[in-house]
Amino acid sequence: MIYKRALLAAVGTMALFVAACETTQTTSSSASTSNADLQAQLDAARSENANLSSQLSALQSQNNSSVSSGDNIALAAGYPPDARPGQCFSRVLIPELTETTTEQVIDQPETTELKIVPAEYEFVQEQILIKEATTKYHVIPATYKTVTEQVLVQPEMTISKVIPAVYEEYEEQVLVRPAFTTWKPGAGLIGDGGYHRGDDGRLYGPNNELVQTIIQPTGEILCKVEVPPKYKTVTRKRLVTAEHTEETLVEAKYETVTRQVIDTAPRVEEETIPAEYTSVQVRKLVSPARTETITIPATYKTIEKVKIVSGGNLEWREVICDTNSTPELIAQVQAALDAKGYSTGRSDGVFGMSTLHAMERFQRDNGLIVGQLTMETMDALGVPHS
Repeated sequence: MIYKRALLAAVGTMALFVAACETTQTTSSSASTSNADLQAQLDAARSENANLSSQLSALQSQNNSSVSSGDNIALAAGYPPDARPGQCFSRVLIPELTETTTEQVIDQPETTELKIVPAEYEFVQEQILIKEATTKYHVIPATYKTVTEQVLVQPEMTISKVIPAVYEEYEEQVLVRPAFTTWKPGAGLIGDGGYHRGDDGRLYGPNNELVQTIIQPTGEILCKVEVPPKYKTVTRKRLVTAEHTEETLVEAKYETVTRQVIDTAPRVEEETIPAEYTSVQVRKLVSPARTETITIPATYKTIEKVKIVSGGNLEWREVICDTNSTPELIAQVQAALDAKGYSTGRSDGVFGMSTLHAMERFQRDNGLIVGQLTMETMDALGVPHS
């Protein structure tokens, strides 16, 4: 019996769940929700519905097992908690409510440019030299006369003679390497003594007997020897007589000569020839070329950001369905819809297609969940319900 109740509850909930998932939910404040997002959420709901179907099949295959109560099975299947007898629920998709804000962002950052200011020139008249000033020289020759006089041919002088230094050669022993001691390999008096290693790695004596002693010869001999010093004979020079000078006095010599001497000295007369100039127009720099830095301010643009405020999830909402409805209640709903301007065609207590369409129009216009007769819709219509 418990199994049948749980099975009926699961089937009823699955039917409500499919109805909720197939119904399009819209609100006046969620116009920016994309069809792609709603489709993705609807696919998720269908996937969960498939999971519920799998759980229902598992319950049908375990009809001989009644280890848990119907409430525990419903809770494990994800049904609304704390439901009272006579209540009906539908899982509905709550649309996303978004909020759009504007923000100023940089479109182009601040930049700088280099502007080249060209040089400025002006034309002026200038005197330029075309021929430099020159000096012309006129030479006035000297006049001479004849005189007789004693002329010094060679003055008294002292002649210095350099006597070079005298050297002699001699030989000397020079130490190249001092004496030292070192180790060198040696040989025994009888060679290696006849000891050798066998194929087994052990040591054998001259007669191929196995050596059993702890101390065994290795055949390695080192001798410490003294190496005598090494000398080299070199030839050197030494000073015998140092370099010196010897001085000799030579008397002065004179001669009687007749010669021409200057009576009037020669002279040079200068004649200055002035420079020559001409006037020309020249280009003169007034201000040199330079660079100027120009700052270009940043530009901004306004962008819109859309933020999800609420919604975008599945919820259980209490509804009126064929289980907990009566013709009288449906007639009250039809009358309330007609009173608010949403014609249902007739108030006969039957929830037909005309009544469904009138209710959906009312729900869309008032921002309610569309497609199910929820308790919020009943409250909006003013129809009392228990």
